[in-house]
Amino acid sequence: MIKLLVFTLVGIGAQIVDGTLGMAFGVTATTLLVLSGTGPAHASAAVHFAEVATTLASGISHWRFGNVDWKMVLRLGVPGGIGAFLGATVLSRISTEAAAPVTAGILLAIGVFLIIRFSSRPPLELAASEKAAHSATFLTPLGLFGGFIDASGGGGWGPVTTSTLLTTGRAEPRRIIGTVSASEFIVSASASVGFLLGLGSDFFDNLLIIAGLALGGVIAAPLAAWLVSRVAPTVLGVGVGGVLVLTNARTLFKSFDIEGAPRTISYVVIVVVAIALTLYAWQKTRVARAAESAKAAEAAVAADAEPAQPGTGSEGPEEAAESAEVSAR
Repeated sequence: MIKLLVFTLVGIGAQIVDGTLGMAFGVTATTLLVLSGTGPAHASAAVHFAEVATTLASGISHWRFGNVDWKMVLRLGVPGGIGAFLGATVLSRISTEAAAPVTAGILLAIGVFLIIRFSSRPPLELAASEKAAHSATFLTPLGLFGGFIDASGGGGWGPVTTSTLLTTGRAEPRRIIGTVSASEFIVSASASVGFLLGLGSDFFDNLLIIAGLALGGVIAAPLAAWLVSRVAPTVLGVGVGGVLVLTNARTLFKSFDIEGAPRTISYVVIVVVAIALTLYAWQKTRVARAAESAKAAEAAVAADAEPAQPGTGSEGPEEAAESAEVSAR
């Protein structure tokens, strides 16, 4: 019972992060399972099976708050499901640890780019930067790659797809995060089928962990969807970048056997810089919104101060009657 409670709390925390930033449920949960002694394939299988429930709840919650583009869900999720199925069957047979440093390096670079971009770009410009929708030729390979990395690496759908879509600037961060979260249901279900075929009955060795993660994720999904609809786009962008840098720096440190003080100092620097830039982005958002409200108030005052023009319908009853009488004469 205590283990179920622990993994439920882990699921709640992981889902809040994943639902608000569009990533990190798989990374957080898989890391915990591997540290507890679970094999990579079994850990990834347990997380993906739990994510079938959490991503369904997350997708519905994001839809309720208007954060989902359903056309993009299909264009991204279906190729992602195919990639996840292939990744699950591959991981069931071989290890992909050799590719981890390469993937981590790419994602870390994307994280740095996101932090710089969202902490320096004006918030109001971001809010008005809607462009043409992403094409299927762009989303299909992105989904395939993201799904394969997610299943074979125990996580990565959010870091690959959310970060890539954010860098294009074609939609608000909340819409991207909501759409990626909804499409992840297809990815998780496909990966679970692949693991079930690859691992057989061993797939269900961690039912207690699966139950705890799923329960916690379902509980936290509505809260995460509400948060992402309320948090400023720049803060979300910097937050996503910070998570990418921190998680992938950990992977690189592990791959190159960097331990001790250098590793600790690096973690501290990353966290401090990420928090500082997030606060900076939040302050910029407040200033921009205050300026926008002031302009709107000035425009309203100016409109009220304009003198009424004859015949515009702004005359009082007596003036209107007098005008009608003059016209009749």
